[in-house]
Amino acid sequence: MSIAESFGRTGFARFINSPAGRVARVVVGLGLVVWGFLAPGPGTGYILVAIGLVPLLAGAMDLCLVSALLGGSIKGERVRSLTK
Repeated sequence: MSIAESFGRTGFARFINSPAGRVARVVVGLGLVVWGFLAPGPGTGYILVAIGLVPLLAGAMDLCLVSALLGGSIKGERVRSLTK
């Protein structure tokens, strides 16, 4: 069993790829983007916006970046299939 398959069977992977986990990622991403727009100084704001776009887009597009970093599938649907 690969590291990516092991990750796909964890509770964290099941949550982060569930509908609730996807909503959580979108909300966290939106929060970081808004914080970036409100941050004093342009440098800090740009960094927060860039960081916030990662979970926002990953949640909206059903991508699992952690699985991809571990050598598995980037598609959330495929990661969810490992738990069945």
